[in-house]
Amino acid sequence: MAVPPPFLVLCACVLGFYHVETTPDTLSSLDSSFCHGGLEVIYPGLDVDECFIIPKNLRSGSIFLTAPQIYFSGANKKKRYVLVMVDPDAPSRTKPTSAHWRHWLVVDVQGGALKKGHIHGTTLTDYYPPSPPQKSGFHRYQFMLFEQPPDTPVSLTEQEKSSRGKWDLQAFITRFGLGEPVATLQFLTQNYKD
Repeated sequence: MAVPPPFLVLCACVLGFYHVETTPDTLSSLDSSFCHGGLEVIYPGLDVDECFIIPKNLRSGSIFLTAPQIYFSGANKKKRYVLVMVDPDAPSRTKPTSAHWRHWLVVDVQGGALKKGHIHGTTLTDYYPPSPPQKSGFHRYQFMLFEQPPDTPVSLTEQEKSSRGKWDLQAFITRFGLGEPVATLQFLTQNYKD
């Protein structure tokens, strides 16, 4: 059976919209493999539910000014969680001397609230929006959700409270027995002027 030419033209046009060429704005396989577990981060006008690069037209800081909604359909209503947001590329991916920059840390997050897209917990580090410096290239902004062990109060040391930068995330995870994250998500962006 022959396919009518107008149908082929329509298919070519439609498929062209979904074609992604290899450019500097394409995720590497390592970056795209970071995301798992079904975590969703919702900013005004931007719903992040997979690893991707923020398009240039959305890179202005205004979209990220307020903390996003966090939605995790796999949350257990009876459990508590720890939400971490970090930039492992501070001040740049080629020279991350201030990694992991802590952008947000919330503990005792109620599972029932997460299932509804809300964060009800104790904020240990207030939300700080993504703000990559000019000419520093792409930064990964990573969200990690950990199940908080029962009856385990989670806190920051005085040294950790004194600075957001150079945070030893792995030491924090080990100190409270958080184990592997139940869900992770990241997006990449760079300064909107670059």
